[in-house]
Amino acid sequence: MAMKGDLTALEQKIEQFLAYCQSLRAENQALRSRVSGLEGERQLLTDKIETTRTRLEALMAKLPEEE
Repeated sequence: MAMKGDLTALEQKIEQFLAYCQSLRAENQALRSRVSGLEGERQLLTDKIETTRTRLEALMAKLPEEE
């Protein structure tokens, strides 16, 4: 009888472990999705900074030289 109780306890622990693994998979997928979105946002902001820098350099080139 003790063996059956041990097997039942082991089965419950395995089920808990599998549920935990599934929750980690879901969390990992959500994090990967978030990282992907943030990388896209970062690229967009980097592009905007580069465009602004280029425009600012062009404007500065048009300013008269100080003497």
